[in-house]
Amino acid sequence: QLQLVESGGGLVQSGGSLRLSCVVSGFPLDYYAIGWFRQAPGKEREGVSCISARLGRTYYKDSVKGRFTISRDNAKNTVFLQMNSLKPEDTADYYCAAERDYSGNYCTLRGAGMENWGKGTPVTVSS
Repeated sequence: QLQLVESGGGLVQSGGSLRLSCVVSGFPLDYYAIGWFRQAPGKEREGVSCISARLGRTYYKDSVKGRFTISRDNAKNTVFLQMNSLKPEDTADYYCAAERDYSGNYCTLRGAGMENWGKGTPVTVSS
């Protein structure tokens, strides 16, 4: 059973940085594309960033381009989301999710196809 556990969230001032981690267990990470999603109170879940299983394809939501960077260390079964220049509108619960990536070069910001989800880590950015 594939399991994902997020960590690294917290309270930070506007302009600050956080690094989220998603540790995957139960299956080799290099079989899966990983996405980061977030959901703010009263809003729908949205895709933030994703990374393919082996060939490094990445996508970012427009509002985080240039501020967030996704990376992965398959040997450590961990995916990271480095978040810089944080803004109050980045406040949300952040989740990582996995989808089988047969080509090694696929990922998506759509959550509907994700097979497994973590329980989330909260991020609060104060103004």
